[in-house]
Amino acid sequence: MGTPKKRNKGPRPKRIPQRMCISCRERSAKRTLIRVVRTPEGSVEIDPHGKMNGRGAYLCDDPACWRRALSGEALARALKIETLPEAAAERLSQFAAALPPIATDQPDDEAQQGGNE
Repeated sequence: MGTPKKRNKGPRPKRIPQRMCISCRERSAKRTLIRVVRTPEGSVEIDPHGKMNGRGAYLCDDPACWRRALSGEALARALKIETLPEAAAERLSQFAAALPPIATDQPDDEAQQGGNE
């Protein structure tokens, strides 16, 4: 009997890097999350392209996640700094305020429709 033949399985699926939101702890594709970076100079910036030098942390595009991360110490801890500078916190808060609210599936619509009958 000889050696078994190798089967051609086709092209490998493309690997999609996963990252975790520091606030809600949900894993998602790296490109769908927003990166906040502590630069080597020590400033905290939003990294729209995900390629800036420095220590990064990822957040969802949900304004509630941003509020939670900015109100507590989660963002400072993820960026490994003592406290978030006031100017940076203000810029990040303004960015979060500009994010569109996330629509949640609410079963209240069904309850309201059932109550009208």
